[in-house]
Amino acid sequence: MYVGQLMKDVLKLPRPLSPPVVKLETRVDAEYGLPSTHAMAATAISFTLLLSAPSRIQFQFEVGLLIAVTLSSLVCLSRIYTGMHSVLDVICGALISAVIMFFTYPHWETFDRLQLTSHVSPAVALALPLFLSYTYPELDHYSTTRGDTTTVLAVGAGCSVGYWVNERLGHTFEPQGVLPVPLPALTARALAVGLARHLLGVAALVSTRQILKTLSLKLLYSWYRVPTSDGSARRRREIEVPYKFATYTVVGLVNSILVNRVFILLGLL
Repeated sequence: MYVGQLMKDVLKLPRPLSPPVVKLETRVDAEYGLPSTHAMAATAISFTLLLSAPSRIQFQFEVGLLIAVTLSSLVCLSRIYTGMHSVLDVICGALISAVIMFFTYPHWETFDRLQLTSHVSPAVALALPLFLSYTYPELDHYSTTRGDTTTVLAVGAGCSVGYWVNERLGHTFEPQGVLPVPLPALTARALAVGLARHLLGVAALVSTRQILKTLSLKLLYSWYRVPTSDGSARRRREIEVPYKFATYTVVGLVNSILVNRVFILLGLL
């Protein structure tokens, strides 16, 4: 996501013109277009899961491949349908993710081990994303790219530290049995438990986000002596980066540590 967002603001290639394109989404209209980070994310999530799952879960690879292609294609095509990206934007986004996966795939296990066991892992997980957020390129106009990039990096940082803490506590939620384990049956009870985890998790994360966002903005507004009525002040780098980074790092920590503890206490995991 960082690579994609950075490329947008370095290349500065515009989104499709409207008209003739009918745009169904306007929030990120000030952002540049190439590459499509939605295409990058959809490709990366679908295919990293497909490539990493066989060592842990037994499933038919062809079915997994079909699902990965379908999900990533739906996201890619939706960006064209909503008028936010050209075909070139989407193709470049998918290809960039494919290239990144191709070169990093041989090192996934090594990275995973270092992330979970290295003593410097938490420091790196927090310091590097924070540095990248603060040094994100400035534009001649306000764009949501820096804020969105900080959000993604912060959630990743929080989750990474959370996984490290779970490893230290011995709470890694490993499947029982010899890997790869059979794919669990999709029963009514499994669906109900999954729905309960989803609703509880969303409630916890939304609440965390709201509380941390409010507190961090109040603190930063007070520190920089900005009137609380000045909504545009949160676009300033010295306010936007720390408030988003603090908020979403805690969201990542709650997601990876606290929510799982609650699931265990309630018998949902």
